[in-house]
Amino acid sequence: MEGAAEVRRHELAAFLRSRRERITPEQVGLARGRRRRTPGLRREEVAQLSAVGVTWYTWLEQARDIQVSGQVLDALARTLLLDPSERAHLFKLAGVADPAPGTPCPSITPALRQVLEQLEPLPACIQNSRYDILAYNRTYGRLLCDLDAVPPEDRNGMILAFTNADWRSSIVLLDETMRLMAAKFRASMADHLAEPAWKMLLKRLRAESAEFREAWDRHEVIGAQSKTKQFRNAHVGLLTLDHTDLWLGPAHGPRLVTYAPTDDVSRERLEKLHALALADGTRPGADYARPGTPATS
Repeated sequence: MEGAAEVRRHELAAFLRSRRERITPEQVGLARGRRRRTPGLRREEVAQLSAVGVTWYTWLEQARDIQVSGQVLDALARTLLLDPSERAHLFKLAGVADPAPGTPCPSITPALRQVLEQLEPLPACIQNSRYDILAYNRTYGRLLCDLDAVPPEDRNGMILAFTNADWRSSIVLLDETMRLMAAKFRASMADHLAEPAWKMLLKRLRAESAEFREAWDRHEVIGAQSKTKQFRNAHVGLLTLDHTDLWLGPAHGPRLVTYAPTDDVSRERLEKLHALALADGTRPGADYARPGTPATS
């Protein structure tokens, strides 16, 4: 039995090292610096982000016989941006029950992508609770801006609403929208306060948008809700659309976001927008998710 336990400790140590070395500092909001030689993160950086001692984490990577709690493994899994399979593997190697395994939500499967296409000309996308736009159809890709031209790391509803000029100019009631989005983001973040990706997004929004800082500092909170929205599209003009969220997993997980026209004029303009996208040879938006969060957060 002692031999088996030792083998598992060495497997755990090797797994942690491999996951640590694949993550860039930028992915967790750290500066790279000029003298970095270590591939990926340093041990002390993982320890700091996970709120554990550097010596303790070093011992863990050295396969020493030390006690590991579920809470600490949970923090390491979040810091190392482990996907659900990797997280389960981590807990199995440590011989510890996962305190919050959650319910894995679907990634962007071919079936979901087909659903997005079949909804055209209605604009539709799949977002997670952090407002990352994980996939979208052609009409949505032209609804508020040319989303294909936006770098994948910037395809996030919060970043676009507070920093992208084209996206912002398409929202008719921009001030109200920004206030509501900040309130929704605060409500969603309550479940993810310790997660590096969420902290990194919040830090970026506060740094790049005075309007976000003002809205965030109000401490308003509001839950998800469907409502009628108006967009001023650069190609076809004013659109009045009913926004609906269709949840693909547990509450606050990934959701299918759809926009249905409220009148014949908006319907005709959506059809025209879709035709323009087809004429340009636009393809449905490629799957995108930050490492470790394919569509699960």
